[in-house]
Amino acid sequence: MSIEVNNESAVPADEEELARLGRYLLEALYVHPEAELSIILVDEPAMERLHLEWMDLPGPTDVMSFPMDELRPGTPGRPAAAGMLGDIVLCPQVAAEQAKAAGHGLREELLLLTTHGLLHLLGYDHAEPEEEREMFALQRRLLGDYLGTEAPRETRS
Repeated sequence: MSIEVNNESAVPADEEELARLGRYLLEALYVHPEAELSIILVDEPAMERLHLEWMDLPGPTDVMSFPMDELRPGTPGRPAAAGMLGDIVLCPQVAAEQAKAAGHGLREELLLLTTHGLLHLLGYDHAEPEEEREMFALQRRLLGDYLGTEAPRETRS
């Protein structure tokens, strides 16, 4: 598995842990071991530009996902095909505000957002209530298993 983590923000983050989480999630979702993933942390102005360019929405957001080869989760007997999974872009400044509002730390929020972003790369969405229930339940289970404790709750819907 190739997971590249680049912190282009001014906020310190544990890049190795984000890569470990990425590997854990890809294995748990039976994604091919040769899949490639990129996680990038950017500052608010950079995230605001991406948010405006790709979503036509003003202001920075917490996480954006940019799928490449439209890979989907596999199964134990049939892992997903190899390919470029895509990019997860995180904004630690926005994440820090959300973490404070949710009553947990920045680490937990970045892990939550990375999990959320990876699920988007694998085709999960939360536009409809049933999709949201499915995606957020999977997100909580995967992150809780990774942490060995209850996962932090999503601070937005």
